[in-house]
Amino acid sequence: MSSSEIEQADASVRAELGALRDSIDNIDAAVVHMLAERFKCTQRVGRLKAEHHLPPADPAREARQIARLRALAKDAKLDPAFAEKLLNFIIAEVIRHHEQIAGQTPAER
Repeated sequence: MSSSEIEQADASVRAELGALRDSIDNIDAAVVHMLAERFKCTQRVGRLKAEHHLPPADPAREARQIARLRALAKDAKLDPAFAEKLLNFIIAEVIRHHEQIAGQTPAER
């Protein structure tokens, strides 16, 4: 392979790499915005639970959600164990928020 051919291959590889990274950046931005929307909803759930003296965690709901997400992940060709770890992380954060909300006065909610 001549140096000109190597430079052309390198340029095309760099261009493809750049395009793929741009796509990844766009997807990451979408994920962040979707998580923000999800947390807006879970904050409302937390306030509703606090107002009605319901516990911050709902293990039965969480188990259903994990099973559902594992199935979605499998269908999407994503490792279900990874999806479960991600959801468990999100659930833990939601419960933490719900506990904080439950500790607030009605005026603070």
